[in-house]
Amino acid sequence: MQSFDVVIVGSGHGGAQAAIALRQNGFEGSVAIVSQDTVPPYERPPLSKEYLARSKPFERILLRPVEFWKDRSIELVLGAEVTAIDVKQKTVQLSGGGLVGFGDLVWAAGGSPRRLNCDGADLTGVHAMRDKDDADKVMAELDAGARRVVLIGAGYIGLEAAAVLSKLGCEVVLLEALDRVLSRVAGEELSQFLEAEHGSQGIDLRLNCEVHSLEGRDGRVSAVRLGDGEVVQCDLVIVGIGIVPAIGPLVDVGADVSGGVVVDEFCRTSLPCIYAIGDCAVQASPFAQGERIRIESVQNAADMGTCVA
Repeated sequence: MQSFDVVIVGSGHGGAQAAIALRQNGFEGSVAIVSQDTVPPYERPPLSKEYLARSKPFERILLRPVEFWKDRSIELVLGAEVTAIDVKQKTVQLSGGGLVGFGDLVWAAGGSPRRLNCDGADLTGVHAMRDKDDADKVMAELDAGARRVVLIGAGYIGLEAAAVLSKLGCEVVLLEALDRVLSRVAGEELSQFLEAEHGSQGIDLRLNCEVHSLEGRDGRVSAVRLGDGEVVQCDLVIVGIGIVPAIGPLVDVGADVSGGVVVDEFCRTSLPCIYAIGDCAVQASPFAQGERIRIESVQNAADMGTCVA
């Protein structure tokens, strides 16, 4: 069993920044990043923008050059999922059966894409846009001739992917259940501007739109049936309706949770020697009158990583 002074679970912006900040602040103990990704830490926002548009190769969205992690003595344990935590023994169980010991544990696992719960959601050709593998699968579909795309959810991912796919010559339909785009994070004027801009680029944006089911042929998605009965034909579907925080192992060992893992102002969970940062962490915000909120933001994840370090 390998053991490290600090084990960071997750190689997104928060996890990577925690490791970087530890070294920048003179921490000389052993550090490991455990990640389900099979590649070194990379930027996530470009996946639905420059990477999907192929204007940036993968090497240009790496958070640091590959050699950086070795030069800073930061161990990358890739292609590994943490399935359980032993708080007393201070170990994490990996999906492959191995154990990794820790002095302190930083949980930066983010979340998994929220799935549709309607009929047809598991058809081939239905994609998320959360990691490199997701983006690569969509790009392979385009290379195979897919041109009619339905995007479900007009948040950042839906709007960004719609813009890119339209420029790539795809016929794009963007569906949003609420009455405006980005309603959770933007004011009405900005929503209206983005709606008009996407419409001017030929994107068929539909608000107050309910998805009833996905339909398919031979196991592959071929259409989206709307709540009013209309059927929208498509070659592929991209779903961007938020994430489900990846906190199962923390829940199993009794961490305080409330829509995410609850942390204090120093990102400490209710469990000893365990921190949580990024998209999966819930923290009281002075900008929300002390209300506990979970912020899905690159900047927030990086700031929390620096705070932990």
